Amino acid sequence: MPLNARQRQFLKAHAHELNPVVTAGNEGLSEAVIKELESSIEHHELIKIKLNAGDGRKEQAEQAAKAVNAELIQVIGRVAILFRQKKKDSRFILPR
Repeated sequence: MPLNARQRQFLKAHAHELNPVVTAGNEGLSEAVIKELESSIEHHELIKIKLNAGDGRKEQAEQAAKAVNAELIQVIGRVAILFRQKKKDSRFILPR
């Protein structure tokens, strides 16, 4: 589900107070990291992840989002924000 600019801004505001819940190590997106991402995003819907890739942080963030079927909201430095809304009982009501 593609998000518009207003929805992205809404999610960025909510993500501001969050701490990274998953850290991608030197090996990048290993199977264990993807499994933890899946578990975290299923539970929280909106998460921050810490990236360790040098110049390929944007690509690593895009791969992480694709691996868990989530939207990449933003990459700032070594931190990426991912969002995947629950089908039932979502805690986020996105603006139109």
